[in-house]
Amino acid sequence: MAEEQAALPPQTTVVADPAPLGLAGFALTTFVLSVHNANWAPDLIWVGLALFYGGAAQFVAGVMEFRNKNTFGATAFCTYGAFWAAFATFVVLVLAGAVPSTLNIDNAGGWFLASFAIFNTYMLLWSSRVNKAVFAVFFTLEVTEIILFIGNFLAGSGHVIGTDLIHVGGYTGVVTAAAAWYASAAGVINSMSDHPVLPVGTPFWGGPVGRLTSRPGRLGQTAP
Repeated sequence: MAEEQAALPPQTTVVADPAPLGLAGFALTTFVLSVHNANWAPDLIWVGLALFYGGAAQFVAGVMEFRNKNTFGATAFCTYGAFWAAFATFVVLVLAGAVPSTLNIDNAGGWFLASFAIFNTYMLLWSSRVNKAVFAVFFTLEVTEIILFIGNFLAGSGHVIGTDLIHVGGYTGVVTAAAAWYASAAGVINSMSDHPVLPVGTPFWGGPVGRLTSRPGRLGQTAP
């Protein structure tokens, strides 16, 4: 009996694709902060979203991607979930007076964004092996982060152009949010059909390694 049980193939549990949730949390939080950076909306309305939607919900999506053996999705969602939670926490500490008044907040924000731009650079390269929709998210995010960290550094040094660049970063951030919302919407509707409804494109190189190309709705599965 034991030998017969050992010969049976292991059972797998099918779980819903967490990528649309992670992309939606990232998109909405990015949009709300970006409309503030563009000087269209007041500040601080994004902090709660950064903690609970872009932060916690996106981080949970990343943890679920570990269950799916999706290294790319897990790394992306956990990192940017932590990004939003960390950024919101810093703002809360500033508002609570726990940060020294001598701290150059713009300069600190520049270093924060520059660090994530480094991470995003290699994720942008590897996203080219997922599909064009996901690549568009990381490409527009790369542009946004570069503009914003340069703008923050210049603003921290007292240059007026720094504020202008932050506004430009707000505009590109809105584009980033739109790209992420599209990829999220594609993941939702494609998972509800036996054929793709919203196109996401094929990988730029390396062949079809993403589950979005083999099973509608999956983001960048790098292992079977």
